[in-house]
Amino acid sequence: MRRYNSFRSISTGTLKWLFLGFFFLYTLLPFLWLILSSFKTNYEFTTAPFSFPETWQFENYVKAIRISGLPRLFVNSLIVSVGSTALNLFVSSLGAFVFARERFRFQNLLLNIIIAGVLIPIIGLMVPYFKIITTLRLYDTKLGLIVTYAAINLPISVFLLYGFMKRIPRELEEAAVIDGCSFRQRYSRVIIPLSRMGLVTAGIFVFLYSWNDFIYALLLTSSVKARTLQLGIRFFVSQFFTDYTAMFAAIVITILPSIIIYIIFHDKIIHGLTSGSVKE
Repeated sequence: MRRYNSFRSISTGTLKWLFLGFFFLYTLLPFLWLILSSFKTNYEFTTAPFSFPETWQFENYVKAIRISGLPRLFVNSLIVSVGSTALNLFVSSLGAFVFARERFRFQNLLLNIIIAGVLIPIIGLMVPYFKIITTLRLYDTKLGLIVTYAAINLPISVFLLYGFMKRIPRELEEAAVIDGCSFRQRYSRVIIPLSRMGLVTAGIFVFLYSWNDFIYALLLTSSVKARTLQLGIRFFVSQFFTDYTAMFAAIVITILPSIIIYIIFHDKIIHGLTSGSVKE
């Protein structure tokens, strides 16, 4: 019996690591292939797409920056991502505060309607957002993208912040009221400081979405003044020729900030997703 239990534990451990190894390779290999391809010539890429470069073509990255104008697009993406994150956190924190700390009629119904927005496909909202942005005369502006990205991510941000704010003991808020705190001061001096982890988690999600989005940037912009970094990849495709290796170099440059942010804040993301939904 002891030998059987030992064999079962070894088999379970082996299957677990095989399972994790499969998904690790499934995720990592396309990224490694992308990096290797960005250092090839177009001839090498078409004739031997899965081989190592014969000569590492670092000029592909210089070409990527020069052709697509990545510095300006980088600044546009940074402005849009930071702006949408700030606007989203401000609005969602106010909404989550009211739903988590106050009592009013139809409270649960309204909260469920807002959170149900997570289930709506992003593509299904393209026509309404386009109509609203053009009506407000925000088409082809960075402000239009900021407002759109902030609104799209409101349901997930409210959901995360509501979980954090709901867990804060009411005794702390009651003590603040006794000390003379107003409604605004309860929000700014008590609830917000105790919800920092939730704000960081929601903010990272909004920032990464705004940074990586292509569909709405393509839909709501038409000139370089508001174009984001992801749209710069289109510069490498023309009617008669596609510079694949320079395009791959541009893709690597565009995804590096997302990877760096996740590496820095991955523990906060995981902690934020779990602690906001578990009662202690």
